[in-house]
Amino acid sequence: MNRLDQLFQKKEKEVLNIYFTAGYPTLDATETIILELDKAGVDLIEVGMPYSDPLADGPTIQGSGQQALVNGMTVPILFEQLKRVREQTEVPLILMGYFNQVMQYGIGKFIQDCVDVGIDGVILPDLPLFEYESYYKKLFEKAGLYFSFLITPQTSEERIRKVDELTKGFIYMVSNSAITGAKNTISEKQIEYFNRIQAMELNNPRLIGFGISSHETYATACQYANGAIIGSAFIRTVGKAENLSESIADFVHSIRGTVSV
Repeated sequence: MNRLDQLFQKKEKEVLNIYFTAGYPTLDATETIILELDKAGVDLIEVGMPYSDPLADGPTIQGSGQQALVNGMTVPILFEQLKRVREQTEVPLILMGYFNQVMQYGIGKFIQDCVDVGIDGVILPDLPLFEYESYYKKLFEKAGLYFSFLITPQTSEERIRKVDELTKGFIYMVSNSAITGAKNTISEKQIEYFNRIQAMELNNPRLIGFGISSHETYATACQYANGAIIGSAFIRTVGKAENLSESIADFVHSIRGTVSV
């Protein structure tokens, strides 16, 4: 059984998904970050593949991606790192990036390498629904590799239903139409959107991302979905950390609203 299925079967609420950019703040930080996040009790980890033209990313994630590329991070190096990581943890792992990266690497090779190193799912925001369904869906499903799609406040009900049909794992609910980046509050307009999606009774679990950065915003998001995704706020934390282990533990406990031990 895919680890994402296992996760959502045993935990329906307050799922915490942390995103970070592979190769940041240092090339060899990937393994440490994943293992420390797992140790701190994170439910799901989203590993960003740094890319030179990240259309949907805000300045924090863009900056981390640029530094990761300068550090020498590549997709082949990332797969080598993830193989070592998977030998030490069973935490669900998602790869997030852009379809052009996958095309350059080779779609078949990418899928196979994901399977070989124990990746559970993939998010490629720039891959259109039609192209996925027409050309790639069977490849992912045959490999048992899950694929998650994003929805936004502007996504039509018809498209949301199609996303729900094609998604495996969870639906990524973008909380607003802006680029990624930490926000301090969740607006009434966003809550209206959350309520609208909740009322649709979709088949897949939903995680809310973009703008989740604190215990308050995380707790609010969890009221309207199965959990939340945090990226920019975490990347800022590891970027300035003097001790990765301590900083990661403190960050996760601050989001959960618990005391770090």
